[in-house]
Amino acid sequence: MYLIAGLGNPGREYEMTRHNIGFEVIDYISDNLGVKVKKLKFKGLYEKTSMCGEDVILLKPQTFMNLSGDSIRDFAAFYKIPPEKIIIISDDISLDQGRIRIRKGGSAGGHNGLKSIIYQLNSDQFIRVRVGVGKKEHESQDLADFVLSRFTKEQIPVLEKAIINAEGAIKEIITNNTESAMNKYNGK
Repeated sequence: MYLIAGLGNPGREYEMTRHNIGFEVIDYISDNLGVKVKKLKFKGLYEKTSMCGEDVILLKPQTFMNLSGDSIRDFAAFYKIPPEKIIIISDDISLDQGRIRIRKGGSAGGHNGLKSIIYQLNSDQFIRVRVGVGKKEHESQDLADFVLSRFTKEQIPVLEKAIINAEGAIKEIITNNTESAMNKYNGK
């Protein structure tokens, strides 16, 4: 069984913001699988389903970004899912908008959601699918303001392509392995 968690902040005011790209990917996957991620458990909205012949849990933690690890820890413990079978989808400001990068293990890279997950799992060995949301428009712009800003109408097609690629990468991880997904999707 895999736990696939998209990171974001709950609430309408955060919909379609850069920080919520993980929620967007989970919504896209769930739509394609014909399921709704709406059951509430362990501070998260989730649905158990099947993807590529494997049992999966799709999860959107509802704790705000910097406490994402609380929900993920509880799901992992309850369903006995090791870190190596946890896939986290998050935004990344160091990647060009629309690019994705898959990685297994490593630091949080300054991302508060990833920091929380590493702390709560006491491991950094989970799989990350990071989606590039671009860089701040100018150096003086507050980082929080930037990641909580919405995508422009012109940026939506790039965002949609990234979401499709993120789903493809997750399917590749489940079907083959992380390395295969990295070879096929890193930089796309």
